[in-house]
Formats: sequence, structure tokens, C-alpha cells
Amino acid sequence: MKEKFLLNPEITFLNHGSFGACPKPIFENYQHWQLELEKEPVQFITKKLPALMRESREALADFIHCDADDVYFLSNPTTAINTIMRSLPLQPGDEILSSDNEYGAMDRTWNFYCKKSGAKYVRQHISMPVVSKEEMIAEFWKGYNSNTKVIFLNQISSATALIFPVKEICDKAQELGLITIVDGAHVPGHIDLNISELNPDFYTGTLHKWMLAPKGSSFLYVKKEFQDRIDPLVVSWGYESEMPGQSQFLDYHEFQGTRDMSAFLSTKAAIRFLIENGWTQKSAESKQRILNHYKFFCDLLKSEPICPVTPEFLGQMCSVPISTKKPVELKELLFSKYKIEIPVTKLNGNFYLRISLNAYNSKDDLDKLAEALKEIMEQTDLLQ
Repeated sequence: MKEKFLLNPEITFLNHGSFGACPKPIFENYQHWQLELEKEPVQFITKKLPALMRESREALADFIHCDADDVYFLSNPTTAINTIMRSLPLQPGDEILSSDNEYGAMDRTWNFYCKKSGAKYVRQHISMPVVSKEEMIAEFWKGYNSNTKVIFLNQISSATALIFPVKEICDKAQELGLITIVDGAHVPGHIDLNISELNPDFYTGTLHKWMLAPKGSSFLYVKKEFQDRIDPLVVSWGYESEMPGQSQFLDYHEFQGTRDMSAFLSTKAAIRFLIENGWTQKSAESKQRILNHYKFFCDLLKSEPICPVTPEFLGQMCSVPISTKKPVELKELLFSKYKIEIPVTKLNGNFYLRISLNAYNSKDDLDKLAEALKEIMEQTDLLQ
């Protein structure tokens, strides 16, 4: 599978989770759309693009199981959450309940909003190691009170790689009349996603991570009852349009000035690649490799797993707790000397070596990482 990707063969790439990796056939489709745009920009943007975007949305909607009119493309989940954030009518004292496992950019987004609105962002502590899904859920809801109006939760944590029980939390939030916002950046193409069954009010995810699409391809799903409450982040021609489409929601959000939509138009090619290459099985093989090696790396680095080593909590990523006072130096040494691309993540004062795998990875890649870590432990003070 490595030959199907554009990754540098001299690098052991154990960091699919950060920005993904695009296979050659999908990237070629991406370049095809860029070329079509440049051949005749006016005709492409004004005449062809609306229908092509509709086809891409329909393909995506079928893949993530929602109505094509309830979802639109944007560059990244950060943009999606900022769009939602700026339309929330929270009052001073209202609370947004989250976890202390959220992505740093999202924490910053909500902190910004709360400074402006007087609302409160609650990062509910999740104990490590996680013992069970039931205890995780119970601990999360300890942060709830009568002021809680919004639930914001990642389905897979970027720093800790933990899969959160979002379905159970969304179900209870609906019973309590709370707005539910799910950050699923790591979910599409990684673990099963059925938005209709999950039933959030808002859901954002990427295509450029585990769906293997070109960089800058993501989506925002908004439940129909909330669509007329969400203002466009950028006001453009779709606002009070002279030629309105069937959906004001899409008019407001889909076209916001001149943009290269080629990454979005590659959606069908990405889904086709996943299907034709049996990606469900290849994903399962990567997940099993994570399960097989997580405890090994914890033992090697003299730490303990942060969750039960089961598919309930781990997908194609795992985060190994490490003891280091020089996380940046450690990451740079792994890359510069050993040619291993792997992140050192930080959350709540703790550091983790996050391993993420895809079909281009083999056991040899993990063996190379293990040998490098052993040598670093023997020859440096970077891992204590």
C-alpha cells in the first residue's frame, strides 16, 4: 500500500492522525479539478461548480449517513466550530460542558467566546487511566448543572487518542434539552459514523485525515431545526440571494467568495478509493496492530495504558504516556536522526507519544520506533 501514497519513502510515517496522507489516485483527481478550474474559471465557477458540489455533498452524505441538504464543505473543523460559536445565543452564566480531552484550538475558541459572552466553558476532568465507558460517562456528567446549555465533545481525542462514548452522551443531552456539538475530526473513515443514529445537533469532521482526501477538506452537519439560526461566518452572495436555491442554509454557507473547491470535489474519488481498496479491512488490520502493540510500548517506556486495550477505546491511534522534560527535543531527535515522524502531544501537563497507523504502515515501522526509543533511553536524558 505504501506505493499508492505520496509519502517520502525515507521517512517512517507514524503520524497519519495529524494531517492525513493522500493516495496518488485521489491526488490526481484533485489536480484534475484544479486544471478544470484554470481552463475556464468563469464557466467552471458559475455554471459547473454548483452541480459538482451537489454531487460531492450527496456522496459524502451517503458515506456519513445524513441528508445531503444538512451538510456542507469547509476547510477544517476549527472553521466549523467558529461558525457555530458565533451564532450561539448564550447569556452570562450559561455553561458549555466539555471534557479536559478536547483539541487545543477548540479550547481556545470557546475561551474566546466566553470572554465575549459571559458564558462559562467547563472542562470536566476525565480520570486517567479510564476504567470503563460507564465510569467515563458518569464522570463527564458530574460537570452538569442547571446552567448547562450546550454539550461540546470530541468523539476521538487528538492528544490521548481515546474514543469517547458520544452516542450515550448525546442521547442523555437530548433528554435534558441541551444543544449537542460533536467534534469528529478523527472519525470519518476511522470508526463507523452514522450521523442519523448519533443524532447530534451539530457535527464536524474531516475528509483529509482518515478518508484520505486532499488537505483542507472537512464538513459541518447541522440539524434542520438549527439551520436558520446559524449565520454564515463570511457574508457573501448567498445572503439574501437574488437567485436563491432550495436551501437558505446552503446559500449562506456553501459559497463564500472565490475559493478553489478542488479538495471538496475529490470526495467521490476518495470514497471510491476506500471501497475499491477494501479499506474497512485495512483499517481493521491497523486497529489490531495498535491493540497488539500498545501495552508493549507502555512497558518499554515504563508507563501504563491510559485505557483498557480494547476497540471500545482505541482505533488506529494510541497515546503512550511518557516522562520527559524535553518534549520538543524528543520529537525533533526522532525525526532528524531516526527519520521517524511521530508527535509528542501534551494535555493537562502530561506528555504522550501518539502512534497512528494506516495501511501503508507495517510491523517493521513499529520495530524501528522501538529500537529508536531504546537507544534514546540508553544514550540521552530525553526519556526519564
